[in-house]
Amino acid sequence: MSLPLLRAENIALRFGGLKALDQVTFDLHAGEVHSLVGHNGAGKSTFIRVLSGVYQPEEGRILVRVGDALREVRFSSPRDAQRYGIETIHQNLALADNLDAVANVFLGRERVRFGTLDEESMESEARRVLERVGARIPVLRVPVHQLSGGQRQAVAIGRALLFQARILIMDEPTAALGPGETAQVKDLIRALRGEGLGIVLISHDLHDVLDLSDRITVMKGGRVVGTVRAEESDQEELLSMILTGEKRKGMV
Repeated sequence: MSLPLLRAENIALRFGGLKALDQVTFDLHAGEVHSLVGHNGAGKSTFIRVLSGVYQPEEGRILVRVGDALREVRFSSPRDAQRYGIETIHQNLALADNLDAVANVFLGRERVRFGTLDEESMESEARRVLERVGARIPVLRVPVHQLSGGQRQAVAIGRALLFQARILIMDEPTAALGPGETAQVKDLIRALRGEGLGIVLISHDLHDVLDLSDRITVMKGGRVVGTVRAEESDQEELLSMILTGEKRKGMV
């Protein structure tokens, strides 16, 4: 197998006396959806905050692929992680509801020409990147609060792709969406995987996880219980690992 896009080795982190992460090892390859599952408090959110530069681990290391080699990196902020192509799409999407799709795609990284916003260039680029992921947004110049849940996800994804994301961390991307919008977001994820992006997916919906994932890592109590291939697993096995914190017999 080729070098991973991302590898975390033996990540440990404490908050006071609480061991939030306990020797967590995880990797992600290009063109792969690798999901993290577990109950609330399992350590999933803390771990992705380490990967995205929000928290700095006390032990362990993070490596990212640069060219044909893995390079150890240290993130002191999310901006550092973004420089290596790691973008996080949070459950709340972090969109400015009063702004339109174009303004949200370029939020914080607006283009300026001759001292004013280059609206024409930004709209053209926003349309291009949204079309790339198959988003169906007929009018880009309406406040995003008027868009559907699936369209809002597309805007958040488009923002990440515009700035050369290689790794997307997606936190509960189908939460609170209806069946049609869920199907749309799942199609977006499959399209991104097909383009060679690596996707870390966090979801409580095991049906979606099994449907979308290549590999699934189960966490409990801040540690990794085990990793399975989605095609070789099922909801019963995943639930057993989540509840008992024990991996199946024969699992490495």
